[in-house]
Amino acid sequence: MTLENKTVAFLVGPEGIEQAELVEPWKAVSDAGGTPKLVSKDSGTVQAFNHLTPADEFPVDVTLDAASAGDFDALVLPGGVANGDQVRTFPAAVSFVKAIADAGKPIAVICHGGWVLIEADVVRDRTLTSWPSLQTDYRNAGAAWQDQEVVVDDGPFTLVSSRKPDDLPAFNRELLRAFE
Repeated sequence: MTLENKTVAFLVGPEGIEQAELVEPWKAVSDAGGTPKLVSKDSGTVQAFNHLTPADEFPVDVTLDAASAGDFDALVLPGGVANGDQVRTFPAAVSFVKAIADAGKPIAVICHGGWVLIEADVVRDRTLTSWPSLQTDYRNAGAAWQDQEVVVDDGPFTLVSSRKPDDLPAFNRELLRAFE
């Protein structure tokens, strides 16, 4: 599997990103020859967490006001409760996600990262999974929710979803397939 000449956006908020859900897919994309780029609202760094404990900081590569769907081949939405909740409140993030989906580019989402998908109204008639507490949100947005380690929905854009850090091996395997 190779992602050579592919640039993948990792969209996150300023803090609360679940570190494993950022770092492990990032490494999978990079190891496959892809170019991951960290996209966030502001320049500088973002703060990751190991659940509720602050972990590492990561430098932002592209701010949302400079990000264009045309610059990326795919999108990863890492989880973290605070991260997912923040990202959905940024109009530029919602527009960016909608533009990626409208362009038919694959999106991979894990845990709480999908709240922005609901906000962008791109999950209607789709099947996916997430952290269990989001299942009602997805159903209310018109999606079918399943409790599985990974779900791949090949609709108007490929949507790869997983529930939690324990699912990362399956998530990474399927996102590489979808992004290839």
